[in-house]
Amino acid sequence: MSSIIGILIALLAVGLGMVLKGASLTALVNPAAYLIIFGGTLAAVMIAFPFSELKKFPMVLRIALFEPKSPSKSERISSLIACAEIAKKEGILALEDMAVSITDPFYKNGLEMIIDGHDIDFIEEVLLDEVAALDKRHKTGALIFSQAGTYAPTLGVLGAVIGLIASLGNLNNVDKLGHSISAAFIATLLGIFTGYVLWHPIANKLKRLSKQEQEFKFLTIEGLLAIYQGVSPSALEKKLTVYLAPKERKKIQKKIEEKVHEKTA
Repeated sequence: MSSIIGILIALLAVGLGMVLKGASLTALVNPAAYLIIFGGTLAAVMIAFPFSELKKFPMVLRIALFEPKSPSKSERISSLIACAEIAKKEGILALEDMAVSITDPFYKNGLEMIIDGHDIDFIEEVLLDEVAALDKRHKTGALIFSQAGTYAPTLGVLGAVIGLIASLGNLNNVDKLGHSISAAFIATLLGIFTGYVLWHPIANKLKRLSKQEQEFKFLTIEGLLAIYQGVSPSALEKKLTVYLAPKERKKIQKKIEEKVHEKTA
């Protein structure tokens, strides 16, 4: 949602800036400039990437604009600590009921491999390979937008050149000449705006979201491997809370203390 608000603020800022500078907003009504920038950017991206990657564009754009709710690290840590407590008291096989209730495929797969008794190195390798594959997919999605951000400003220059060539035919008419030159630079405006206010920021947001998801998965891997190795719940808590901000750490500690009081009461 923040991306949509940011885009609206950018449009408002540019529009208001044009008015304050004395430029007419009607100058933005230039179909040729929109065709050169958006059509040219689309063509350049299609040349650079195969259809198998481009077909994911709408989904990736939706993720960037409507940022999905990220899983809570504190909830995952609490779940891992609960698994550690069960494994410590009842053994690894007792985690089967917990695995059934888990909806996250990555977490579920890791827990099932532990229950099945796979070698710890194999479990770690499988989970890390999955994170690496995720990273590769996300980089491709972000690269499409970053490349679009690189092409768009250059196409803006191309649009300006085309407009100036057209304006040379109006040298004998001062009114038309001024209008033609103004229209020529609309393409440059659109190219710079889309490149540096839309495509590059969206690419950076996708990279940030990818980094957050990978960090969440690394937390899960570390917790699962610790459970497999028989690390105590209290030690696991100390191990995993390093991923949290100080305020969130206090919340987890408070929940654990409340559970201890309930058991001793």
